[in-house]
Amino acid sequence: MRIILIIGAGRSASSLIQYLLDKSEKENLHLIIGDLSMALAQKKTNNHPNATPIALDIFNDTQRTEAIQKADIVISMLPANLHIEVARDCVVYKKSLVTASYVSKEMQELDAAVKENNLVFMNEIGLDPGIDHMSAMKVIDEIRDKGGKMLLFESFCGGLVAPESDTNLWNYKFTWAPRNVVLAGQGGTAKFIQEGTYKYIPYCKLFRRTEFLQVEGYGRFEAYSNRDSLKYRSVYGLDDVLTLYRGTIRRVGFSKAWNMFVQLGMTDDSYVMEDSENMSYRQFVNSFLPYHPTDSVEIKTRLILKIDQDDIMWDKLLELNLFNDNKLVGLKDGTPAQILEKILSDSWTLQPDDKDMIVMYHKFGYELDGVKKQVDSKMVCIGEDQTYTAMAKTVGLPVAMATLQILNGKITTPGVQLPIRKEVYLPILKELEEYGVVFKEQTMPYLGYKPD
Repeated sequence: MRIILIIGAGRSASSLIQYLLDKSEKENLHLIIGDLSMALAQKKTNNHPNATPIALDIFNDTQRTEAIQKADIVISMLPANLHIEVARDCVVYKKSLVTASYVSKEMQELDAAVKENNLVFMNEIGLDPGIDHMSAMKVIDEIRDKGGKMLLFESFCGGLVAPESDTNLWNYKFTWAPRNVVLAGQGGTAKFIQEGTYKYIPYCKLFRRTEFLQVEGYGRFEAYSNRDSLKYRSVYGLDDVLTLYRGTIRRVGFSKAWNMFVQLGMTDDSYVMEDSENMSYRQFVNSFLPYHPTDSVEIKTRLILKIDQDDIMWDKLLELNLFNDNKLVGLKDGTPAQILEKILSDSWTLQPDDKDMIVMYHKFGYELDGVKKQVDSKMVCIGEDQTYTAMAKTVGLPVAMATLQILNGKITTPGVQLPIRKEVYLPILKELEEYGVVFKEQTMPYLGYKPD
């Protein structure tokens, strides 16, 4: 039996594990599923004969190294900052590694040792990053193979609630890590290039600079800029492209409403609020408002945000129960961002029957034989249930498929890498179509960059 060690059995691992278990008989696989929670590891094995659950604390050197030594290949589904110890052990014990996370500086520093040991360390092979890289490189390579010159590349992705489960005024629910939603856009000014000119959007303006998108059958969406759209310019071979922009997709109106939290200061994660444990939701809101001897918290909120009582923005705030004086935050030493996350989770947590949705949208502008054209590539994936969500599917399946490709000698180029070569992305994209992850491409006259 060929042993695959999967470290981390959280939500993102459900489709990954199921895929490999379904292939286990034919491919002669045995999965060792390790998690800090033995109960969670057991749940994910589902008593399958080709899976063994283990309690695994990655900070326990003995447990970690013993598990890695037994494996033929390792999958790390841990948070990004925890991969490195696993990666170093994989170098020592000569095991290839697959993760869905961005390549960190520490991971990249292992590249020489990984190549020296003829190992494959495949990273950024989830959804975003992952499917975005593969689906983009497929079209970019096709354009180049025809002799075309790239002029524009825009890429958008979002985890949303499916239309049938869209039941609130925000048209949004948490389909993944709520903390990442609350902190989105922080930690650096968004930067991109538009028609040959570098553009910058500070955090305080980020959610008022949006681009609109239309997806057939699903309506209109909006997107706000990711932090550094230029990060993959060289990776994609787009150093000379005139426009390069990457953004996060939401339903129209979300960004304008979210900007209210930004302007109030509720998304700040840099300090702790005093006595947050005993603070009511209403007191939390009032903490960010000026004192007034007679005006209510509601009136002060509307005044500072410059919204009227009949404004949909006000209805969105009311829907979140923000002004309830009887609900306690209950978080000790909470930051504003942590408290906001707690409040939003009351309203935005997916219900048992809810389904999530992934939307990805690429635009490619190019010139071929003196004619400018554009290709729009769109993908929509709807989740099955709360275990096999669209997010779990689109994150986990590419990881599982890449693991099997490496194990079967189909992906052989050694080193710390991204899935941007044809040997990686072509078979995985083709197989993903069998699981409902399908990109629909449309060619049209070149539209150029559409300003806000």
